[in-house]
Amino acid sequence: MASTHHEIDYVELTVSDLVAAKKFYAAAFGWQFNDYGPEYAGIKGKRGELGGLHQTSPLRLGGALVILFSSDLEKTLAAVKAAGGKIVREPFAFPGGRRFQFKDPSGNELGVWSER
Repeated sequence: MASTHHEIDYVELTVSDLVAAKKFYAAAFGWQFNDYGPEYAGIKGKRGELGGLHQTSPLRLGGALVILFSSDLEKTLAAVKAAGGKIVREPFAFPGGRRFQFKDPSGNELGVWSER
């Protein structure tokens, strides 16, 4: 995958338990991973690796809010809940669509948006 000047290239989340984090993201979003040892897993995308999960202490929480897209927000919301995510902001409308925010098992906050 070629990188593009001034575009987001890679997103890395720190996690407290790599196995639990991989299980959560696989169950909630169907993500697959490239394993690079006991403390790191790359997140596979359609055009290559787009991010990673890094098991470390202390966790690096906060910073930019990573927002994922969903074609079915309610179904994604249910999957996040079923996988053990904590909803911190229920679905709300904004110009252009709807969004909710959640925390993963390590406490990283992410958002998911949809056009409907």
